[in-house]
Amino acid sequence: MEAGSVASDLARTSPLGSTRHRSDRLGDRGLLVVAGLATGLAMLVIALIIWKVIQGSWLAIRHFGIGFVWASTWNPVTDVYGARQYIIGTIVASFGAMLIAAPLAIAIGLFLTELAPQTIRAIVGPLVEMLAAVPSVVIGLWGILVLGPFMRAHIEPGIHDGLGWIPIFGGQVSQSGMLIAIVVLALMALPIISSIARELFLSVPQDVKEASVGLGATRWEMVRTVVVPHVKGGVLAGIILGLGRALGEAIANTVPIRLSLFHPGNTLASQIASNYQGAGSNLEVASLVYLALILLVITFVTNVVAQRIVHRFDAQKTR
Repeated sequence: MEAGSVASDLARTSPLGSTRHRSDRLGDRGLLVVAGLATGLAMLVIALIIWKVIQGSWLAIRHFGIGFVWASTWNPVTDVYGARQYIIGTIVASFGAMLIAAPLAIAIGLFLTELAPQTIRAIVGPLVEMLAAVPSVVIGLWGILVLGPFMRAHIEPGIHDGLGWIPIFGGQVSQSGMLIAIVVLALMALPIISSIARELFLSVPQDVKEASVGLGATRWEMVRTVVVPHVKGGVLAGIILGLGRALGEAIANTVPIRLSLFHPGNTLASQIASNYQGAGSNLEVASLVYLALILLVITFVTNVVAQRIVHRFDAQKTR
């Protein structure tokens, strides 16, 4: 009885509500208002961007319709425009970059979290993240002036000699081909994906990894059966984030794309960047903005698909 009486007295004398101050309640409401305003502002900006792009491309939408997407001619003289070759170039360059960047980034993340000594982690980790801070125009210039001539002289001839029988590696090598654009885009996306992958690998509980090793698993088996399944949804989201940068930065040369990766190609971003200032007619300007609208749709669809995949991975993990 005495214990119950003491407990009831404590409940009456120190209720949770008495510890709350008016400033705490105002802080809760203020946080709710600020978060709501930030969310609304972000949605408003996105809506304005979409509206402005549609408004700028409306002349081309009315003139060419949906056929603009698969038409391949771009002729300012006759005012006939189409986006097919630029869509193909964007997809080839961006997804080709992910085929290079994603495995390398995951390998870097695993090396820095599971294999590398602490001294190497302290040096290599910041260097990889520093690469993400390099402006895209600097990486592009480096690709044109340094990487292009190097690959033309030392890398592409070997690939052509060994794999030239495959159509995508056939044809004449070039220092401004689509393959070089793919490598440059991979370098742009690599630090983003590797930084996210490293943080995700570090988030795996240490006791779970030690338990796997204690049960007899090798380090590779521990990584394959414990670490990767634990974070695969987040790693995929990081890859999609890198793909988003590749889609936006995919700028190659202004030549119609061919089957070989050694030949120059063109993308949506490169066509907009290289022709917008010199557009000679309102229809050409509207067609360039139409390309921007297509790029916006591609990016939006890619992110929606990625979110669905991530949610599916999360649902499987909770089962």
